[in-house]
Amino acid sequence: MGNRVGIGVVGAGSIGIRAALDHLCLPDVQDRCYLAAVCDPVPGRAKAAAEKYGVLASYESYEDLLADDRVDAVTLGSPIGVHAEQGLLAVRARKHVHFNKTMTTTAAEATQLIDEAAARGVRLVASPGQMLRPLNRRIRWLVQEGALGRIAWAATGAAFGAYHEHEGVRQGDDVLSNINPAWYWRRPGGGPLYDMTVYGLHALTGILGPAKRVTGMSGVAVAEREFRGQVYPCDAHDNTFFMLDYGDSTYALVYGAVAGTLTPFGQATIFGTSGQIIGNTLNGQPIDYPGRSEAEAANAGDNALLPHVVGPHRGMDEAHVFEDIMQLVDWVREGIPSIATAEHARHVIEIFEAGYRAAESGQTQDLTTTFDPPDGL
Repeated sequence: MGNRVGIGVVGAGSIGIRAALDHLCLPDVQDRCYLAAVCDPVPGRAKAAAEKYGVLASYESYEDLLADDRVDAVTLGSPIGVHAEQGLLAVRARKHVHFNKTMTTTAAEATQLIDEAAARGVRLVASPGQMLRPLNRRIRWLVQEGALGRIAWAATGAAFGAYHEHEGVRQGDDVLSNINPAWYWRRPGGGPLYDMTVYGLHALTGILGPAKRVTGMSGVAVAEREFRGQVYPCDAHDNTFFMLDYGDSTYALVYGAVAGTLTPFGQATIFGTSGQIIGNTLNGQPIDYPGRSEAEAANAGDNALLPHVVGPHRGMDEAHVFEDIMQLVDWVREGIPSIATAEHARHVIEIFEAGYRAAESGQTQDLTTTFDPPDGL
């Protein structure tokens, strides 16, 4: 296969199909990577996915996929609660790893992955790569240049709603379209923070840098959910509100709510003594950033400026996750490190973990992890 990267898709569920298989089967990426294998524990699902997308091999066992010599790297589209275990197995098998959000559920797990990967020369890329977006890089530059004056506070978050119950890949009768979403409602790894707020928090921390402390409140608002006639218990917190302390009386609200939003999805709203940034506007005027006219013409938002989201990928679901996978492919093939780093993901994970601990104990928690934000544009 030359220097093409063999990709193993772990999980042929919603994200595995829409972010990996749909994109990686297209002709325009075959010069750089190919679908070497797919695995899924649901009987028949991996086989059906392999037949539909032209994957070379299918397995029900993750260990069997890792044993396939054609697999150079894996993309983990499995439930968040098993990412740490699966990531370690991949690293120890010397397979490069792309983690769908969120990489792990504890900072200690993330640190172990980072350390063991470094010891083995394994590359890690962690979604969501929000700082790959030129708009976020420009906002970081504006903040650093003092366009907002002294930063007072910021906010980011998302609402859970009933998004997963209504996804198209869950409404059919065949094995590739009847995918059960119940894991999103259970610990560990379920709930809106790990699934949705993670986008905005990656943007917020990428722009403002690492936070210092966190406190908050959190609980379960909806104790049961229904999917296709069956009722499922929900123990993952779905109504969570954290406050970050950046020092020097600068704060940020981070929320993962059962309903209702205050901020644009995946973005940070930032207020300073000289102005405010909301979405893609500075004091109500559009922010100019490299590629803005192209993004507007493509009618695909900031996704159109992600370097690998070209041609048919621009109109497809989960193009930003495909971008993160291709960031790993470039790193493996060409030695180009990605700014969608595991260290950044670890800091976001620690905020979630410590925030939950603060909510349970009533005690503000110090944050110990850090990372180097990318330069502004």
